Amino acid sequence: MSTLNIDIPNKIKFTLDKLHQAGYEAYVVGGCVRDSLLGKEPDDWDITTSATPEEIKRVFKNYYQIDTGLKHGTVAVLIDKELIEITTYRIDDGYSDGRRPDKVYFTKNIVEDLKRRDFTINACAMTDRHIVDPFGGQEDIKKGLIRCVGDPVERFSEDALRILRGIRFASVLGFEVEERTKKAMFECMYLLKNISQERITVEFCKTLLGEKIYDTLMEFKEIIIFLIPEVKDMVGFDHQNNYHIYDVYQHTLKSVELIDKDIVLRTTMFFHDIGKPRCFSLDKNSVGHFYGHAEISAHMAKKILKRMRFSNKHINDIVQLIKYHSMQIALTSKSIKRLLSEIGETQFRRLLKVMRADALAKKPLYCKEKLDRLDAIEERFDAVLVEDLCITLKDLAIDGHDLIALGIPQGKKIGVILNKLLEMVINEEIDNTREALINKVREFLV
Repeated sequence: MSTLNIDIPNKIKFTLDKLHQAGYEAYVVGGCVRDSLLGKEPDDWDITTSATPEEIKRVFKNYYQIDTGLKHGTVAVLIDKELIEITTYRIDDGYSDGRRPDKVYFTKNIVEDLKRRDFTINACAMTDRHIVDPFGGQEDIKKGLIRCVGDPVERFSEDALRILRGIRFASVLGFEVEERTKKAMFECMYLLKNISQERITVEFCKTLLGEKIYDTLMEFKEIIIFLIPEVKDMVGFDHQNNYHIYDVYQHTLKSVELIDKDIVLRTTMFFHDIGKPRCFSLDKNSVGHFYGHAEISAHMAKKILKRMRFSNKHINDIVQLIKYHSMQIALTSKSIKRLLSEIGETQFRRLLKVMRADALAKKPLYCKEKLDRLDAIEERFDAVLVEDLCITLKDLAIDGHDLIALGIPQGKKIGVILNKLLEMVINEEIDNTREALINKVREFLV
């Protein structure tokens, strides 16, 4: 046990003090300790104690409580309008399903509790004055090292999701995975078949948002392939053209690394070229081409994202960005308005970011030319937005009631005419004024 000064929030400190005053040990534990030692502000604070669940309930008898997981020793207590979870020290016994312990035993020994945790960096407990670190977590944090507590094969056999957590920590924290731990990750990756797709997807998404995404997913590509078999064809696939300096998988990861830390954008980049190996061709000069790869990649991504249980909203946005990522946008207001009408402002801005990241992950000479063009497109796009835009049917100066007043019966024909008018306005063939549109409708009726 060593001494340190950590800024623990008052509500958490109050909870610890209540348990201490009642004669029990109590610490904050796990990720909040790791983040505090890294100088980061924790997202949440987990408390562990020598008190049993019933003893916790007695200590906080005057506070609203929820038995969130009594079987696993957790009681949630409402303190100053915030639910704070308190968990009894425990020993996990047996993981026959490779996901959760068969039995849980409560213990009075904090080291026994820390012993069951995944990595040393997550196996430290502390108060605002002292830290318990039996497995060298502080030293591993200083070294930037991810190392299992005890036998790594045993840890991953207990819960294979820990493999993906290790990969995630490597990506997000920029840490290296200790060799023995890494070896066990590859040996045990087949156990990931026991883990629900939802849990896998959560870890995959968190990993994509890391600083060190390129190095991490290069290092653990075999595990990514195990999770997403379609990735295999990308690895080592040579573009065989002058635009690229990386193979398809390397280009993909580089583009992920170069875009904003936004899950829609980063997932788009991860899958934007997944269809390339399926549409590769060589011309007579032995130059590689990937005609139609955006459409094929979008189709493949949609199937994969559904399988991975992404939300419908995310799937639709990501697939649309992939479909459009290699299109040529003409540097005209008309072209920009047409695309804006199809995908909307949010997706248009995202698409420009996708195109920039795609370009930055290619040969620098090509990149400069592409980036200059994208800057010009964005400038024209911003100018278009200042105008009194008409890009959807609701923006038209007339509607279906006006067409009915002109003698057009209710039905599909009204929609067809309105869409034709919108297309003409977007293409700058007609002004979006009531008079001009009604005159045009009269021409249709002649």
